[in-house]
Amino acid sequence: MTVVRGLADLEVRSGLEQALEAGGYALAGPVERRPYAYRTSFPLEELRVELVGEGPVALLFKQLDWEVLEPEAQVAKPRFLHDPEREPAVYATLLPQAPPGPPRCFGAVVEPGRHWLFVERIEGRELFQVGERGLWEEAARWLARFHVGMAPGLDRHQQEGRLIDHDAAFYRHWIERGTKFAAERNDGSAAKVAWLTERHDQVIEALLNLPRTVLHGEFYASNVLITHQFAEGAGVAAVDWELAAAGPGLTDLAALVSGWPQADREAIVEAYAGEPGVPPFTSRDLDFACLQVAIQWLGWAPPEWEPPEGQRHDWLAEALELAEELGL
Repeated sequence: MTVVRGLADLEVRSGLEQALEAGGYALAGPVERRPYAYRTSFPLEELRVELVGEGPVALLFKQLDWEVLEPEAQVAKPRFLHDPEREPAVYATLLPQAPPGPPRCFGAVVEPGRHWLFVERIEGRELFQVGERGLWEEAARWLARFHVGMAPGLDRHQQEGRLIDHDAAFYRHWIERGTKFAAERNDGSAAKVAWLTERHDQVIEALLNLPRTVLHGEFYASNVLITHQFAEGAGVAAVDWELAAAGPGLTDLAALVSGWPQADREAIVEAYAGEPGVPPFTSRDLDFACLQVAIQWLGWAPPEWEPPEGQRHDWLAEALELAEELGL
């Protein structure tokens, strides 16, 4: 009998049947399991199944309870953001109303100690592996359509999807964590973070004045799949909705454009801004969002956690540069 991360085949099958039944689906054969190459902080498996009336289907099985995280992931992931019911709620209630693209949800198990999610496995390339800027622009256009489409009824979406609220307390919490971690590092960064803290109320005020919508929450290139490339455009599939939120749409755009040279960034931003219904914004508005994203990374994890080699970035230097450019 196969056992992956402590779960036996019969246990997984039972949970899958429970999830499928709630959505009107039924298994028509065995469940094949294998580890999934795409890495997330939570355990993820690929399931090959056959469903009555659907035929063969490839699913992803994601466990969402805090206890299943590896010890290193528990250090790296802010506990206060964790809600094992958020991603299943987003898939079940919000994404069916969104523009096509994200994986189809086949059900979830939501009960104490067992929060499991079963979604369509989508074939595609992670956006960070794609060099063609035009495909990044397609991702920006999809993001804009998502923001425009989800803005109406935001209060209802926030309740149904258990969304994080990007309010003043949320923004302030990150600079407070960044201050604490800088002091623990004892590397001279505390004074620089203190300088940012003195000016942070201006960032909060600017962000609270921006139009709000439903956010992916981590619209980085690692969480966006390009599923096809045709003459009429590319398929864009945003995955990992664990930190879905309510806040200014520019927060997601800031995550998408992080790391791009100025000229390329401007083209991606123009693709987003050019979609019908996108509220007008200035480059200064986006810079405030980019600054808050950098500050969030300052407060993301304690000093004992080291990001993987390919994910290291000097967020403090970026935050200071943005603050100076903004004249704070």
